[in-house]
Amino acid sequence: MRFLGIDYGTKRIGVAISDLNGVLAFPKEIVSNDINSFEKIGEIINTENISEIIIGESVDFSGKLNALSARIEIFILELNNRFKLPIHKQKEFLTSVEARKAGSNKRTLSQSQVHSKVKQIKSGRIDASAAALILQRYLDKINNIKK
Repeated sequence: MRFLGIDYGTKRIGVAISDLNGVLAFPKEIVSNDINSFEKIGEIINTENISEIIIGESVDFSGKLNALSARIEIFILELNNRFKLPIHKQKEFLTSVEARKAGSNKRTLSQSQVHSKVKQIKSGRIDASAAALILQRYLDKINNIKK
């Protein structure tokens, strides 16, 4: 069983996939949030033989749904209408921050390395990593893996 993880954003949608056993999550790619996003997600679903979708549930610091939540719900309805796959929500609190930290290290960066990091963030690579974190949290939960 293969899962698709989604980190929904108003400009970009981070996408991750699981391994065939549904144990490990891997960043896949970034899809622009535009009129072609569902077509691209559909291609990934078909190519990767996805059986379930996990989408990040956006919450604020107090754990309550935030302004982005309504847009995510609309996105989920459209995913459901188009693909007829089970869709699960997984809290995504600070996954982009965590993905940024995981992609950096503690040594001092040169000017070109700083420029490269900024380009990664702007290009959305962080979004795919955040989607992988969302998906991995869900996989750990369903596989009863304790941290």
